[in-house]
Order: sequence, then structure tokens, then C-alpha cells
Amino acid sequence: MTDLITTFNSLWQDIIAHPGTSLAIIGNLILIESLLSVDNAAVLATMVMDLPENQRERALKYGIWGAYIFRGIAMVFASALIAIWWLKPIGGLYLLYLVYSWYKDKQKEGSEDEKVNKEGNWLYRLTVNTIGHFWATVCLVELMDMAFSIDNVFAAVAFTPNIILVCIGVFIGILAMRFIAQRFVNLLEKYKFLETAAFVVIAVLGIKLALSLYEHFYPETAFSKFLGSHAADIGISALTVAIFFVPILTSTFFDFPKKTKSVVR
Repeated sequence: MTDLITTFNSLWQDIIAHPGTSLAIIGNLILIESLLSVDNAAVLATMVMDLPENQRERALKYGIWGAYIFRGIAMVFASALIAIWWLKPIGGLYLLYLVYSWYKDKQKEGSEDEKVNKEGNWLYRLTVNTIGHFWATVCLVELMDMAFSIDNVFAAVAFTPNIILVCIGVFIGILAMRFIAQRFVNLLEKYKFLETAAFVVIAVLGIKLALSLYEHFYPETAFSKFLGSHAADIGISALTVAIFFVPILTSTFFDFPKKTKSVVR
């Protein structure tokens, strides 16, 4: 217990000693959590579309509560991710795999009305005949929430090893999505390239986590010391902000990348 309090005090003192870096990290965590949550919400929405209209909102509401619960559980996992060195490079490779999988899917040029194939999922097939379509769909939504929680925590830990900052950023991000989700949806509809920007950021974070393998085996090199420094945290935060906001600025003032054209109804 004493060691836990000592560790907590040390992490908190580090935040107080570097307020600018801490605020930048929290801001980036909120941004990446919000943008990834919009993408996650879009997937969950397609999963309930085959339910009767009066059941869809209820299934998604259970999904929102599931997101809170699994993010909380994932924070415990984040503590282990920070403490066990070899989980970090594995997490980095996993994030890079997510980017590769996203890129591969984009190349397929799927239909805009593409839906999640629930019937192909083992959990849905296992539960649908026992508890019915509605609760089987809810179970599948919760399973997806669990997977999304792992994705987001890997991304969050890549920003900083300070678990207090990770928890603050992730939970504020969840609260932000609860109240301003529609604004983020509108932003993504207007600037379609932000989805690509989000996955570029995930790739950057994946590379940073993967490099922890080098940092572990060669801790005395200048590069390893830089990777563990506050300068690296500031650099990653500045880079991620630039990846998101520079394209928005150039799109607004120079129409590059091009904004999504509004559809006239």
C-alpha cells in the first residue's frame, strides 16, 4: 500500500512539474479518444440496423454503458502494459496491424451501405437462438466495446507512461463523446480525410510503442534516453496535433485536401 501511494505521489509530482506537457498529452488523449470513438460508434450503429427501430436506441444505450465499463477495466490493463516492458512493443505491433487492416479494407472500395456481418460472428451464432436477436446483438455490441477499449488504451499508453494522465485523458474523452458526439460526426462528414489522419496518428503511436523494444535492450543510448524524455512526449503531442489540424487549415484556406461536398436533397 505504501509503495502504491509513493508511486501515485511520484506520478502526480511529475504532472505538477511539467504542466504544459501534461496538458498537451491530456488534450491529445481526448482528441484521439473522441475521433476513434466516433469511428467505433459508426460500427456499432451498423450492428443494430437490422433490429426494429424501437429497439435500436436501447441497444446502443447498453453499448454506451459497456464502453464506460470496459474502459475502466482497460485502465487496469493499461497499468500492466506500462509495468511489463514486452507488452508495449506487442501493443505497438498491434496498432500497426490495425492501420494495415484499415488500409487493406479501404483498398477494397466496399459499398457505402456495407453492414457488419453479425451472422458470421461466433458470439452472435452462439447466443441468438438462446436469448433472441435483441440480446444477442447487445452481447455483440459489448464484445466490440471490449475490443475498442483495448485499441484505445494501446494508443493512450503510447503518449505517456504516466497512468494518471492516461486515465484523465481517456475518461474525459469518453465524457466528451457523450455530450458532443454529433459535432464530431459532423466534423468527420465535412472533413473525410480526418479518418485517414486518425490512422496516421495510430501508426505514429504504434511505431513509438514498438521502439520501446530498442529502448529496453539499449537503455544507455542517446536515442533511448530521448524516447523516455518529456521532449519526446511534447514532440509526439505536437506531431499528432499537426496531423489533425494542419489538413483542416489547408482545406479551409486552400481547399486541399478537399472537403466533402454537401449533397443537395
